[in-house]
Amino acid sequence: MWARHQMESRLPLCHREIIDKVNRLYAQTWEKKEDKFKKFRSELSSKCQGFEKAVITQANTVVGSKIVYDGERKSLVQVTPEMFNTFRKEHPFPNKTWETCAVVGNGGILSDSDCGKMIDSAQFVIRCNLPPLNNGYQDHVGVKTDLVTVNPSILIEKYGALMGRRRPFIESLRSYGNSLLLIPAFSYGHNTPVSLRAFYSIEDFGSPTRAISFNPQYLQKLDVFCSGLMVASLALELCSNVHLFGFWPFSNHPHGLRTLKNHYYDDIQTKKKFHAMSVEFELLLQLHTEGVLRLHLDDCELTLGVPQV
Repeated sequence: MWARHQMESRLPLCHREIIDKVNRLYAQTWEKKEDKFKKFRSELSSKCQGFEKAVITQANTVVGSKIVYDGERKSLVQVTPEMFNTFRKEHPFPNKTWETCAVVGNGGILSDSDCGKMIDSAQFVIRCNLPPLNNGYQDHVGVKTDLVTVNPSILIEKYGALMGRRRPFIESLRSYGNSLLLIPAFSYGHNTPVSLRAFYSIEDFGSPTRAISFNPQYLQKLDVFCSGLMVASLALELCSNVHLFGFWPFSNHPHGLRTLKNHYYDDIQTKKKFHAMSVEFELLLQLHTEGVLRLHLDDCELTLGVPQV
């Protein structure tokens, strides 16, 4: 108790308020509210059209058309035949919904969580920013991957913007098998060249990974409707039951207040402002409270058999 009191006294007030709120919520049994879920997904689908518009395809973006960058609304790029050939012919998602989706963030809350088997039990698993899955992490984060995102800044900082050796980048994709690699190639003008080099590298090396790009039109609509929840919003359109793991932006565990690393695999701080992260988390917490999606902030206790999402 004394140790907990000491940690509480060092927590910023905003952290304590959110942790107290989470603990109050977790004292109640979570239950999906089908009416709230259907209403939210209906609004999301009608305003953002994730099935058809989330990804750039040859069907929705033709040669000669102009793509407006969602992060630089005054900048645009004209689609060349070479660029057009990197687009998928049709959207990559089937015209049906999966029963269960797991969206896996990289928060330190996943360390020693034993959530791997629960995550892998989902029909469709989405991961963020090319996270490591081996070296013991699999017990806590799983290995199944159907879609993984990558921020172009990772391609620049970790893989030298793919200007030299590209094999290390291709080898990093092996963990994800034939999953979709989702790149925001048209968020900012400086992202496009390195993103196209990623597409070409995957093709040149014969990697089974399938590269796709976020459609900036979709991101612009999403920014108006539900700011900051790109991957979770896409999952809500694709899946009947959405479970989120690893989304906890604070440095203390909500249960017990033990100190957490920034990511489950390292303690490197992100450049993203704390305020933005806390606002996004508040939105997720609101959707959890309303029974629209389930936010997992507990360790996943292993029982007889495999725990299911």
